[in-house]
Amino acid sequence: MGSANFEIAYQYVAGRLTTELSPDLYYHGPHHTLHDVLPAAERLAALAHISDDAMLLLLKTAALYHDIGFIEDYQKNEPIAARIAKETLPTFGYSSEQIRVIRGLILVTALPQQPHNLLEQIICDADLDSLGRTDFQETSLSLQKELAAHGMLIPASDWWERQMVFLQGHQYFTDAARSLRDAQKAENIRFLESKIAT
Repeated sequence: MGSANFEIAYQYVAGRLTTELSPDLYYHGPHHTLHDVLPAAERLAALAHISDDAMLLLLKTAALYHDIGFIEDYQKNEPIAARIAKETLPTFGYSSEQIRVIRGLILVTALPQQPHNLLEQIICDADLDSLGRTDFQETSLSLQKELAAHGMLIPASDWWERQMVFLQGHQYFTDAARSLRDAQKAENIRFLESKIAT
């Protein structure tokens, strides 16, 4: 068994996300992992001055796998994702110790997030990156639509109220995420306050 091959793991996961995820995952679709969370994790790691290739490999692989559990079950995503990582990563040259860390990084993304080290903080912040972005309203509505498709219909008035409570109670864990996203997150809270007021 050779060294860990992220590129092959990426092809495997991207292929499964693209072909096996339900089309009604409007928020947690392939785009969330491949175009939101993985790039956000890499960006936050760079801002946190993490240059160690071994650490970056663990972070990127966990970000890649963190939502693959949705191919099997909507409610138990993280434990399933951790199991799939354990089952498949040896094939791509990952060691048992690497897989242990990656599984921990996947599991810590479950809400409420409780990270214990910098890598765990980064993946948690990357997973909720959209809370502090200008496309927050769009991503929020896609999550509302997804929940409705899975039997959790939440009226608009209740939805915006819940979103405001969530944003007000949320704090990014890393200095990098706070400096990058806190100002826009405050704007998003003001948007929600005006939405609720009307």
